[in-house]
Amino acid sequence: MTYKFRIGLRPQWLLEGDAEHPGQALHDMLALLAAIDATGNIAGACRACGLSYRHAWGVLRRFEGLFGTPLLITKRRQGTQLSPFAQRLLWANRRIEARLMPTLESMASELQEELEKLLPETIPHLRLHASHGFAVEALMQHMSDREPGLELRYRTAIEALAALERHECDLAGFQVPSGTFEAPIMARYAQWLSPDDYLLIHLAVRNTGLFVVPGNPKHIRGMADLSRKDVRFVNRQIGSSTRYLVSLMLEQAGVSISDVQGYETNEFTHMAIAAHIASGMADTGVGVETAAWRFGLDFIPLVHERYFFAIRRASLDTPAMQDLLNIMRGHEYLGYVHQLVGYDATDTGKLQTLEEAFG
Repeated sequence: MTYKFRIGLRPQWLLEGDAEHPGQALHDMLALLAAIDATGNIAGACRACGLSYRHAWGVLRRFEGLFGTPLLITKRRQGTQLSPFAQRLLWANRRIEARLMPTLESMASELQEELEKLLPETIPHLRLHASHGFAVEALMQHMSDREPGLELRYRTAIEALAALERHECDLAGFQVPSGTFEAPIMARYAQWLSPDDYLLIHLAVRNTGLFVVPGNPKHIRGMADLSRKDVRFVNRQIGSSTRYLVSLMLEQAGVSISDVQGYETNEFTHMAIAAHIASGMADTGVGVETAAWRFGLDFIPLVHERYFFAIRRASLDTPAMQDLLNIMRGHEYLGYVHQLVGYDATDTGKLQTLEEAFG
């Protein structure tokens, strides 16, 4: 018998209540607000959410009563717009999802793996440890219906490479910027990348740079502008490769970390960086172009990064690894990565030695 299930974890808002007024889940209301924001009218939002017009108004009126403020502004000939309060709710939800979803996806994958171990006749998954990225996210989606499948745990590059060395995973994801910063980044990884023990699978090349709000009103052009008193920066978490790259780029620009307003403000993903800026909490941050595009931000390119999976040489010929390579080299996955803004899938799925990749 084949057992097939897929565990998913999602963040959820809850307005806490009491015995007389039980708590209220905000999921339907937030989904409705997002649809109204996208379509510009309630009728279109109802179709998108599969709700009746009457039910949708009921949801909105109930939460307007709970919050004590309007959620919608309706103007003749201009359709329906979200009120400033509703806009802030929606941006807060987007920030929460951007920050928490990778962690929840990683926990769901881990939980699924643990439960499937208890089932009869299950085949062990390939274990991938990697930092969050859009090509990684897409690979998980393309592997979701495969056997034995792929278990993902989001980790920093160094955590992933250290786990590979300890045989705690089968693939470790890491990124390396091309050009000036390649050598110091590779020096940081070197102790975990023995050329005799490991091979590399090329995932993609991606554009990394500064995110700024549309129109770039503060005229931010590069890393040197982060020293300005009127520029608020948001950084990646301690230990991440992007944070280390930021420190190298600041050093090259002659900017002291102590002069960067917001250097110690941390987010855990490119999407969370973008959401932080789009919601007005910072003016700029560093991440991949895809995230800037998805949040409607302008993008200032700084470096190209190659993203690799390191694998043990001994695992290359296993059926599970060969199946993964076939997926990565297939038209469906390649087509998806090609359409990601700021990604290049020309060499996706290519096997390389460390010497071939870095000389």
